[in-house]
Amino acid sequence: MENKYMVIYQEMVKQIEQREYKPNNFLPSENELTTIYNTSRETIRKALTLLAQNGYIQKIRGKGSLVIDRSKFDFPVSGLVSFKEVAEKIGQKPVTIVQSCELMDAPADICKQLKMKQTEQVWKINRIRSFSGSKIILDKDYLLEKHVPYMSREIAQDSIYAFLEKELGLTISFAKKEIIVEEPTEEDRLLLDLDGFSNIVVIKNYVYLDDASLFQYTESRHRPDKFRFVDFARRSH
Repeated sequence: MENKYMVIYQEMVKQIEQREYKPNNFLPSENELTTIYNTSRETIRKALTLLAQNGYIQKIRGKGSLVIDRSKFDFPVSGLVSFKEVAEKIGQKPVTIVQSCELMDAPADICKQLKMKQTEQVWKINRIRSFSGSKIILDKDYLLEKHVPYMSREIAQDSIYAFLEKELGLTISFAKKEIIVEEPTEEDRLLLDLDGFSNIVVIKNYVYLDDASLFQYTESRHRPDKFRFVDFARRSH
């Protein structure tokens, strides 16, 4: 026979997912839940602990159990994955809008970011990511033309990394990442739905090939309400 706390946990998961308990609202108190489920406080605490462990609630001392907004998307900080791979993993179907895709002489600031000569050219690709009708990410990619001789809107619409690895045979090895919060630029406000938001989360990626060649610089500019940036850390001894 299934443990009672597990039955309660599963029922409460269903209620949260069906929004009977709405995000950013508190669950009934432990005393109220013992009455609702006709069980002991210890059983309720076990069910709540499981809800917290699986990301459904956050326990706040002195206040209770807050329902977490699970519409946020988990973006791995340490991993090196494409946007398409992240979207597929979380079961989302976003829309990608290729705002620009052009071969150009790199501006001075991009030359500095990519440690490149001003005589070299880069592919500049701007892509807007839209979820449920809201434009919430602006990806600005710069790829060195000497490593990426060809690019198109069709490729950018699908997956740049799939093209680089499967068609060009490049081995993407590692990246250095910086995460900052700043005020939205005029471009951010023009291209994204930022009404009511005064900050934007910017992830800067410096991406290297297996021979340690820096070939890509990216700024992913995220509306802050829809994302959690997650990592896994292990303590060294």
